[in-house]
Amino acid sequence: MLTYKRGRKMFGYIVVNKPELKFKEFDIYQSYYCGLCQTLRNQYGLKAQVSLNFDMTFLAMLLSLLYDVPTKKVHERCVIHPMKKHDKLLNDCIDYAAKMTIVLAYYKCQDDWMDERKPVKQIYKKMISSSYLKIKEEYPKKIKVIEENLQKINAYEKENYDHIDDLAGCFGRVMGEICTYQDDIFYDDLYEMGFYLGKFIYLLDAYDDIEEDIKKKTFNPFIKDYQQPDFDERCHALLEMMIARSANAFECLPITENVEILRNILYSGVWSKYELRKMKRSEDKK
Repeated sequence: MLTYKRGRKMFGYIVVNKPELKFKEFDIYQSYYCGLCQTLRNQYGLKAQVSLNFDMTFLAMLLSLLYDVPTKKVHERCVIHPMKKHDKLLNDCIDYAAKMTIVLAYYKCQDDWMDERKPVKQIYKKMISSSYLKIKEEYPKKIKVIEENLQKINAYEKENYDHIDDLAGCFGRVMGEICTYQDDIFYDDLYEMGFYLGKFIYLLDAYDDIEEDIKKKTFNPFIKDYQQPDFDERCHALLEMMIARSANAFECLPITENVEILRNILYSGVWSKYELRKMKRSEDKK
């Protein structure tokens, strides 16, 4: 009998493949990361910096380059890295990425609290709740879609409903909403890119957790397929299909400046966790 596992990590998959980047390119990427960190602190206080992640750094950089918004660059030290000054980029698109960071952190805390009952999760959720509610007032339709689809994932998992396309599609719609900055000519391509990226993330997260979920007897949509001899190959093919659709939509966007950094993430970085898990699985079977 499988027990209910509420929610998944859903973070830490949209990362750069650092060894494949030039030093200058990584410095540019880092300036968006530091800018997002600074924006979280400026807009929502020190508590918000805890929610900083690479996934929303990708969004901040993507939208900034696509919309070519006026951007301020500051070169300064920070509390976390006081010994050296860092470039930080600040603009409206990074502000938006910070808001979506708060939204995802709020729901992650909510899921983790229901799943693990760790007081720290509930405490942090309360700490950022006022910020979340202000963002919800600003984007009521967007937050409604995000909330409904995250709730649907939880309901599916609670029922041990393992139709993988429906489950992944819910998180696809979450990421589709998050990636669409404005209702304009870029909306459709951004939504499609986010939709398939979201499906990729859900599938990869389930793939990443499969051994742990089997051990703990908690829900995972891949449990029935895990014992198949071609499990890794089938998962890879499914993941490749999702990220290819996401990348195709991305390539329709008129981004030229620093586009290779974004391609590094979509074509290489997103596979980092998959390769690590596959390698560990192979070693465990020896």
